[in-house]
Amino acid sequence: MVYSMTGFGTSTKKTDRLMVTVEMKSVNHRFCEISIRLPRQWLVFEDKIKKAILPYVRRGKVEVFVTIAGEGLVKRKIHIDWDLLAQYWAGLQEAAKRFSLDGNVTTAELLRLNGAVEVVEEEGGNEEIEPLLLAAVDEAARALMAMRQQEGKALVADLRARLHEIEAGVTAIEQRAPLVVEQYRERLARRLREWVPAAVDEARLLTEVAVFAEKADINEELKRIRSHLMQMADALETDEPVGRKLDFLVQELNREVNTIGAKANDSVIAAQVVEMKSALEKMREQVQNVE
Repeated sequence: MVYSMTGFGTSTKKTDRLMVTVEMKSVNHRFCEISIRLPRQWLVFEDKIKKAILPYVRRGKVEVFVTIAGEGLVKRKIHIDWDLLAQYWAGLQEAAKRFSLDGNVTTAELLRLNGAVEVVEEEGGNEEIEPLLLAAVDEAARALMAMRQQEGKALVADLRARLHEIEAGVTAIEQRAPLVVEQYRERLARRLREWVPAAVDEARLLTEVAVFAEKADINEELKRIRSHLMQMADALETDEPVGRKLDFLVQELNREVNTIGAKANDSVIAAQVVEMKSALEKMREQVQNVE
């Protein structure tokens, strides 16, 4: 089964006190890259989230968005800086002595001094959040994989159609290629008779035709194209990631088709080459999305 690298998956898990939402989207990428965005206090779960996703994604760039909401996620408590308060108090006593002040400082006024009291936030219990979060990650990853699988089916159908187009072009060229040499021989003989009304030197004619046939020979290129097409068809049946292999084969096909276009001095073959290059360009675009 061929998978696309494009997909989306989401999941929400709830308890009486918590709600965890996980969203994933993936696009094509040369390697497997997973980036996770979640609240800072829950970064401790980042590695576990990645490990939970890896069984479902082997190639592509995956972005994960995690939202955690509910009661008891953050505990707040008051922290009093007693050393700082002592310094404040000593400073106030010294000021009262120096300037003969008789005003009293209340406890409330003392606690309102800058930095004396701070509200500190602490994380809630991870033991309640972790199973809920990982369950949502697993479900979202499954949904992502299902969509990538569905997209992969569409990619395979299109790629197979392009393979048939190229194969048809190869067949047409194979049928046309033998005629090219014979037509060249006829054109050359006709021109020689126009230029030299006397008898045409058959030996010289055969030599020229043989040289042309050797230069225009595209049998090896056609054989390699058929081999590449067969390898691509086999790759589309495998369960392993084949995107890179397909990309390489498309490059090789393009190279062989270009060689045929350069070697075959024939308008019919040239037209087939144009059609094959068009199919290869569409194939190249699709292959970029294959895992």
